[in-house]
Amino acid sequence: MREGRLKRAGLVATNSMRGGASRRVLAAIVTEGKVFDAWDDERWVVKGVAVRVSLICFAKEFAEEVRVDGRVVQQINSDLTGATIDITAAKPLEENQHTSFQGVTKGGAFGVDGVLARQWLEAPVNPNGRYNSDVLRPTVSGGNLQKRLIDKWVIDFGMLAEREAALYAAPFGFVTQFVWPERIHNRRELYKRYWWRFAERRPGMWTNLNNLSRYIATPKVSRHRFFLYLDRSIVPDNLVIVITRDDDTTFGILSSRIHRAWCLAKGAWCGVGNDPTYTPTSTFETYPFPEGLTPNVPAAEYADDPRAVAIAEAARCLNGLRGMWLNPPDLVERVPEVVPGYPDRIVPVSPKAATILKKRTLTNLYNERPA
Repeated sequence: MREGRLKRAGLVATNSMRGGASRRVLAAIVTEGKVFDAWDDERWVVKGVAVRVSLICFAKEFAEEVRVDGRVVQQINSDLTGATIDITAAKPLEENQHTSFQGVTKGGAFGVDGVLARQWLEAPVNPNGRYNSDVLRPTVSGGNLQKRLIDKWVIDFGMLAEREAALYAAPFGFVTQFVWPERIHNRRELYKRYWWRFAERRPGMWTNLNNLSRYIATPKVSRHRFFLYLDRSIVPDNLVIVITRDDDTTFGILSSRIHRAWCLAKGAWCGVGNDPTYTPTSTFETYPFPEGLTPNVPAAEYADDPRAVAIAEAARCLNGLRGMWLNPPDLVERVPEVVPGYPDRIVPVSPKAATILKKRTLTNLYNERPA
């Protein structure tokens, strides 16, 4: 087309091409030419292939009517919308930097179930005079946030040197048996050299969490966009997006319909279920928070702001009602962990309660939209 040897062309790709890094291809096409016909989200025709696709037709120049999904529009943007305002041009905002993170990438079998974790927590001190609680933490995945939190733990040696980690005898023996055989063959030299550590620990995230007792989390991929609080001791995996704030005002802003609309407009889509995604960069960092209530402002500074007070009150109401629906006090009991420093366990009071609670998930709650 640049050379004038081709007038028109078309592309068929998975529908993720309209979001995230894949959108760069479409951005170049829109910048240098014009998309004149597009279908943004279609079923693929090959049986057994679980994808959805986008189809686009483009040209260097085009003077006729432009259509998206058969509708005449003024223009087609690189996200394959016909909106007159191109939201893909939104840039990361300085006020939102260094607040949102992808959870850790473990890069190996660091996970253990709660039964084994508690055996280690109750074990005598190690040769270094320290307890295993230093390196054992509950963990959560993006799928757990949408269902129910399960009793899963992870061995986290942080930035300890190998000889220091080895003094936590039982946990180190576990990773030696199950992690080392995998990591020793990893192509990345750092993963191989520091095989007892998480592949990507997100040190900036943990630095931000040092002075917090809780943080805000959301699944990276989810049919419904919701946010919830997690205790600081819980390790989020790489399909959990973490916002390192603990104030109800930020929680309320993120839970608002305005922010959810922004998420859908800025995110990508994943799989045959066409579930929207949320990322620290393209979604959170580009979102225009209300002036004076931005993530770079400590919550104490706007504690008396009438907007902040109203938003926080609504957020606490949402969180309280939602929590009561998820874990009614007549169906659960809260059991302290075997050692201090961890959140209480939520356990069913009976087999009948356990059956009811299986259906009490955030996905089901947002599917039903009860009054």
